[in-house]
Amino acid sequence: MVLYIIGLGLGTEKDITLRGLEAVKSSSALFLESYTSVLCVSKEKLEELYGKPVTIATRDMVESESDRILSGAKDGNVSMLVVGDPVCATTHTDMMIRARELGIKVELVHNASVMGAAGCCGLHLYNFGKTISVPFFTEGWRPTSFHPMVLYNRRGDMHTLCLLDIKVREPDFEAMKRGRTEYLPPRFMSVNVALEQMLEAADVSEDKEKGAYDKDTLCVGMARLGQADECIKAGSMSELLSEDFGEPLHCLVVCSDDVHELEMEALDCFIVEGSRYKDWRTQQQGGD
Repeated sequence: MVLYIIGLGLGTEKDITLRGLEAVKSSSALFLESYTSVLCVSKEKLEELYGKPVTIATRDMVESESDRILSGAKDGNVSMLVVGDPVCATTHTDMMIRARELGIKVELVHNASVMGAAGCCGLHLYNFGKTISVPFFTEGWRPTSFHPMVLYNRRGDMHTLCLLDIKVREPDFEAMKRGRTEYLPPRFMSVNVALEQMLEAADVSEDKEKGAYDKDTLCVGMARLGQADECIKAGSMSELLSEDFGEPLHCLVVCSDDVHELEMEALDCFIVEGSRYKDWRTQQQGGD
C-alpha cells in the first residue's frame, strides 16, 4: 500500500541504493519514467537485477494515465523508478500529490542527481543560482526566456546550471496528417547546440546591452556524469562550441564573473587546450 518513487542515480543499474532495491523487491509493479531523463542502460539490465518486469512509463502514461500506476498502490506496493533523484522534476511532484489525494502513502528514495553531480567539476554548489532549461529551437519557435535568468544569476555572482532538452517519443506530425501515429527518433541536446542557441538568444534579447554572457564567458560542459566515461571541459563559450563531448546526456554551467580561486584551481585540469583561461594564474599574478 505504498507508492515508492525511487531515484536510480546517474550511472548504471547498480547505482540504486540498498533501500531502493528493497522497495523494488517488495513491489508488485515497477514503472520506469522515461521522458524527463534517460538511463544509460536498458530496462532489460534493470529487470535482470530486480528479477521482475519493468514497464516503461511514457509521458502520456505519467501525466494522463496515472491511474494505471496508482491503482496498484491501493492494495500493494508499487515503485516508480526515475533517473537521478525523485524531487528534481515537477512531474514526480505531481504524482506525489495525486497519490496522497487518493490516500496512498508515498515514500521517496533519494539518489544522486545532476543537481549535485554538477559540482564534480570543482565549482562550489552553494555558488549556484537558479537552474535553467534550454529547449530545442525550431524554425517557428525560438524561446529566449532562459536569458534573463542567467542574467539574474550573474548579477548575483552565481553560476547557472543549464539542463539541456531531450526529445523522447516526439510525435511525427507529418505522419499524423496522413492518419498514422508515429514518433520521431530520440534527440538529445548537446553542449554545442545549447551554446549556439544561447549565443543567439543573447544577440536578440532586450537585455543584450546588459551582458548576461557573451562568447568569452567561462563555461563548463559536462556529459554522462556519474558514468565511467564522463566528460568535463571548461573554456569560453566560443571555445567549447567546437569541442566533442561525445554521447548524451549533456549539461552546461555558465560560470559567474567572480569565480573563486579555489574553484579555478579545481577547474584547471578541465580547461581546453589553447583556451584564454589557461593562463588564469598568470593573469591573477599580473593583477596583483
